[in-house]
Amino acid sequence: MSQQRHILVTGGAGYIGSHMTLALLAAGERPLVIDDLSAGLRSAVPAEVPFFLGDFGNADFVGEIMDRYPVEAVIHFAASVVVPDSVANPLAYYANNTVNARTLIECVVRHAIPHFVFSSTAAVYGEPEVTPVVEDQATDPINPYGRSKLMVEWMLADVAKAHPLSYAALRYFNVAGADPQGRAGQSSPNATHLIKIAVQAALGKRAGMEVYGTDYPTADGSCIRDYVHVSDLAQAHLDALNYLRGGGPSLTCNLGDATGYSVLEVIDVVKRVSGVDFDVRLKPRRAGDPATLVASNQRARTMLGWTPRYGDLETIVRHALAWERGL
Repeated sequence: MSQQRHILVTGGAGYIGSHMTLALLAAGERPLVIDDLSAGLRSAVPAEVPFFLGDFGNADFVGEIMDRYPVEAVIHFAASVVVPDSVANPLAYYANNTVNARTLIECVVRHAIPHFVFSSTAAVYGEPEVTPVVEDQATDPINPYGRSKLMVEWMLADVAKAHPLSYAALRYFNVAGADPQGRAGQSSPNATHLIKIAVQAALGKRAGMEVYGTDYPTADGSCIRDYVHVSDLAQAHLDALNYLRGGGPSLTCNLGDATGYSVLEVIDVVKRVSGVDFDVRLKPRRAGDPATLVASNQRARTMLGWTPRYGDLETIVRHALAWERGL
């Protein structure tokens, strides 16, 4: 058993988790990856990283890994993440996102692991009354996905009061793009992310695309979202880990670029960067979609020392296009 302590990444074969694993390696850390490959790819995990195929909600499976390796922190990405699916099948989301997370946190406490970095979501805010959204605004999720994640934040807060655990709950806005060096990107075949879908349409991998809702109270009637580059997101988790290691108290913060773009604006950027005009079909609203979600990221900048490097939407789209071309 090695003496340098490890960082356990759940969902490390997925879109964001694979970028996290690359960032940990680049920082000289020793990641371990758990993934059930329901959404991730084994090939997304570098060969030198120990990989464990299984369910992060299986206490025996997770406990064996923690017995075998000295783990200093858990970075928890594994989750179900599609908002309309959560509305259609709420029990599955509460089982995977909330119940399984409770089991994972119990394993962390039992093995006296001091730090936990949690992949939360802007969906905990629901329909925020103030934009940009700050972290001490009321949480009022409007879909089971957001509720399932907020419950984990509550559990972490309670557990951290009862046990020697410090945590960072990082509320993502819309994650997009791909590794600038082309080593990782979004590979899931049934993507639900706007930029991924638009890039696929531009490359002829799908016959155009749909826009859900053009009657929102926004300038062009489509939803407004804040897009954060996946590599910047991974860096924020590394910054959070180092903040906790340095004795920082548990915190919750937004991860976004603090800039809002409408769905139609994003599509225009994809068309311009790709040089392709593709078919866009306008459809009615979907259940559970708020009109506007834009982050204030001041807390992450101040408390974690986080500085996004790839905030420009054209850069995000260029990296997503390059990755999609290579698939």
